[in-house]
Amino acid sequence: MDVKSFLTQLVSALAKFDFVKDVDLKTESLIVSGRIILQKDMFLEVYYNGVTETIAFALIKDQRRIWRIDRDNVRDWHVHPLDDPTKHVGIDPLSVSDIVETLAKTWGELSS
Repeated sequence: MDVKSFLTQLVSALAKFDFVKDVDLKTESLIVSGRIILQKDMFLEVYYNGVTETIAFALIKDQRRIWRIDRDNVRDWHVHPLDDPTKHVGIDPLSVSDIVETLAKTWGELSS
């Protein structure tokens, strides 16, 4: 996937959810990084590298990572679950839209 496709898919998926307050993304060559500002004083750190195909989405609360989905060349696709963000749990590959949907489910768990 190229940077433009990543950005298009991400912004389109985020637009569906009212807990998203603001989007602050930067591109540098083949890399996207930034923050998605959420309600409840939380944010989502986002990183994408088009060369290595690394993807990282980390939900941050009180300056701590409480949940994360990654894809890298070492551990492939995995999640750091809400109940123990230090764990690496292997998962099937996800699209950007699927990652945002998973974030929305996690957000629901935090809100209940």
